[in-house]
Amino acid sequence: MPTAATFEIDYIQFLDAEGQLVRNDLPAFARDTKQLVKLYQEMVMARVFDAKAIALQRTGKLGTYAPCLGHEATYLAIGSAMQADDVLAVSYREYGAQFHRGVKPRELLMYWGGDERGNDFSGPAHDFAWCVPIGTQCLHAAGSALAFKIRKEARVAVCTIGDGGSSKADFNSALNVAGAMTLPLVSIIVNNQWAISVPRGAQTGAKTLAQKGIAAGLECVQVDGNDFIAMRHVLDHAIKRARHGHGGMCIEAVTYRLSDHTTADDARRYRPEQEVKDAWQREPLRRMKAYLQSLNAWSEEEETAWKETCTKYVDAEVNAYLETRAQPVEAMFDYTYADLPPDLVAQRAEAVAREKRA
Repeated sequence: MPTAATFEIDYIQFLDAEGQLVRNDLPAFARDTKQLVKLYQEMVMARVFDAKAIALQRTGKLGTYAPCLGHEATYLAIGSAMQADDVLAVSYREYGAQFHRGVKPRELLMYWGGDERGNDFSGPAHDFAWCVPIGTQCLHAAGSALAFKIRKEARVAVCTIGDGGSSKADFNSALNVAGAMTLPLVSIIVNNQWAISVPRGAQTGAKTLAQKGIAAGLECVQVDGNDFIAMRHVLDHAIKRARHGHGGMCIEAVTYRLSDHTTADDARRYRPEQEVKDAWQREPLRRMKAYLQSLNAWSEEEETAWKETCTKYVDAEVNAYLETRAQPVEAMFDYTYADLPPDLVAQRAEAVAREKRA
């Protein structure tokens, strides 16, 4: 019988879990050791911030928080591969990408602290706000990509989704329209193996998550998401081809969520202890540090000094967050409607009255 079509999903990796090169055709950016050091420093900064944010939540100074522990290589690769005029549509833990694009830690803390002013963050004003509803950000990115094509703008929309979120119709609809209309949309599935307590194996019987883009007619690839060099290499390729009118890509970044899903979760209830221990041996900072040390580009003394610098910076951002004056209670009514409906006018007046009595 004749074959209608055949497909393959390539797997891309440059650094193994020990920080050893598994291929020698390094991309140009990875041959710039000074640049790699700076990017590694950003990964360390994101991890220091993450630990501080969790500590704030545990002491009652922050609301529920979604950690990014173990995702640093994937997210920084996204942020560093994009141009300023590209659009980023995130879910809720892509801090490394956002920090690289100018978002301040204090703004992120404001958001998780319940102050929506945190969503009016620094960096590109056209980037989308944090998106807790699963998958809707992919449609926002697809709409942006369509606008870029209509306007003939050499810009790219980038969105992220988790392994569990890749089962949502929103994600698949975004892929479908991107393929059907050859849109400049780059979609990254951050496969951290667990959709809260649901393992990746329960999400789909597919051998890869990247292949979900095949049905949409997209170029698809699976990448070691703990290998910054591999992630950045693939994203450079994806964004370049999208910018030049060759359509979108679906990228599966294989990583691991080393933390709880959020601070409201306890992953010990459903994850084997040995699985987590094994994942720590593959984590992104460990391998990048080892690689840089093998090049004599980084030392333990520099590591210690940089972590101290990161701690001072993060502490200053935390203080700025804690010193931010809370909004008055009526603010929750004042920024949704041009003309407030009568029932909300009454509620607003009641809220203000109660605030004065408190």
